[in-house]
Amino acid sequence: MELFKRMESPSAAFVRLDGGWRALTRVRTGAWEAEGITLRLTNEGGSVAVTLEAPAVEPRAVKLRWDEPVEGSWLVLGDHWERAYGDLEWRGLVPERVLPWYFLAHDGVQTAGCGVKTGAGAFCFWQLDPDGLTLTADVSCGSEGVRLGKRILPVASIVTDPGTEGERPFAAARRFCSLLCDRPRMPKQPVYGGNNWYYAYGNSSHREILEDSRFMSSLSANAGNRPYMVIDDGWQLKSGGGACNGGPWTGNGKFPDMERLAREMKEIGVKPGLWCRPLLTAEEVPAEWIRYSASGGYVLDPTVPEALESIREAVREMTGWGFELLKHDFTTYDLLGQWGFTMRSRPHALPHLFRDRSRTTAEIALELYRTIAEAAGEADVIGCNTLGHLAAGLFSIQRTGDDTSGKWWERTRYMGVNTLGFRMPQHGTFFSHDADCVGLTADVPWELNRGWLRLLAGSGTPLFVSADPAVVTKEQEAELRRAFELAAVERPAAEPLDWLSTTCPGRWLLNGEKTAFSWNAVTEETLEEKDNGWWL
Repeated sequence: MELFKRMESPSAAFVRLDGGWRALTRVRTGAWEAEGITLRLTNEGGSVAVTLEAPAVEPRAVKLRWDEPVEGSWLVLGDHWERAYGDLEWRGLVPERVLPWYFLAHDGVQTAGCGVKTGAGAFCFWQLDPDGLTLTADVSCGSEGVRLGKRILPVASIVTDPGTEGERPFAAARRFCSLLCDRPRMPKQPVYGGNNWYYAYGNSSHREILEDSRFMSSLSANAGNRPYMVIDDGWQLKSGGGACNGGPWTGNGKFPDMERLAREMKEIGVKPGLWCRPLLTAEEVPAEWIRYSASGGYVLDPTVPEALESIREAVREMTGWGFELLKHDFTTYDLLGQWGFTMRSRPHALPHLFRDRSRTTAEIALELYRTIAEAAGEADVIGCNTLGHLAAGLFSIQRTGDDTSGKWWERTRYMGVNTLGFRMPQHGTFFSHDADCVGLTADVPWELNRGWLRLLAGSGTPLFVSADPAVVTKEQEAELRRAFELAAVERPAAEPLDWLSTTCPGRWLLNGEKTAFSWNAVTEETLEEKDNGWWL
């Protein structure tokens, strides 16, 4: 299909300064200038590199416009800034729709892609309308413009793919995602096991984690790839029983010796994992480390070298205790002050400045992620509430959707199934794609949860189960054993077969076999959830 042939030659270019948008003038092919600002688009073979020079002003954003009418009828799929929130879907042209990072367009015959490579120097989003295409690159530093000085900012590298006639949209999407990430990072082995959040919700202890570990270990017969048992929020010194508090990252009265706990978990037969919120701490730290106060503590400024080094040392200590997986959380919220579903065209919602004004917020996030990845060493890292397009190639596992639930099935259906289907093209091309847990509790109807368990187990993606051992039945235990057997070995990425026509795919290709699921059973429990409308 025809898709914006000359990306290095937009129809117009603009830059946003404190006083508003300014039009740039094309001075030659691929070069635009105004008020001491130079924007360049350079064809580098498979991509178009966008760079910005602004030595005397503080730009906030760049906007590029291609005036090329869209021919035919297109269905369009976009991505999200960070996690998905049950709202990914193929839709027609919606001019005001914000498409973060990349989009796919399907005309009934072939599927094309357009986006920026992972690790961009700006928050980039697309808008597609019947008359053409617009790219906006937010280059701000926190709430202000960036001070580049003499530095040339690598804004982004644009990639397009016209697609192949007759190719399935899913195959085209996976191929296109592989073009966006040069060096995806994946776990050494398939990831599966337990996470205690969706039944404990932060109320746990050393003893209870060992009980969880024994249960998870008993479910797996795979000697070469043991299951994980991830300790979620609640183990840290300032824990408030599920309040998602931050450091200091030492144990509390219920978790007196984290190194011993990791060792005992390994002796039981599981790989130990641990949750943290790296930017938040209740420690008394130097005032210059603090960006702002929140949640009974301080959010650190990662542009302060000493503050960033304290994060590095905390991660090193946690993995040094023997934890083989680190799940870090809340970095998007703590950096930007909002969740992904409210960002739309303005990711930044905080008035607080960064001390170092010479880098964009995207660059600051990238450095934070690199620091965590390097400090974790050989441990696998899960980014939760992280910017997936910036985390790709750094973290081996990405929590790609908002929380599922151990209390309400509707939340698991709405968040989990949608995320698994519509972000599956990123699995193996960006990272290992984790659509979140099976909350196996007495509150969630087993008949519905069983389908979610079977889908995750056969999908080739990580399988984490939050299972309260006290309520697991013999039937459920047998299903868990079968699920762990499937999840412990490499499997092809599951393909949603009906994703063009629904937001909650029910027909899937699992390991070459067509499989159907029914997600929308109407029961007393699910009726109450839908009537409340809480999941929206």
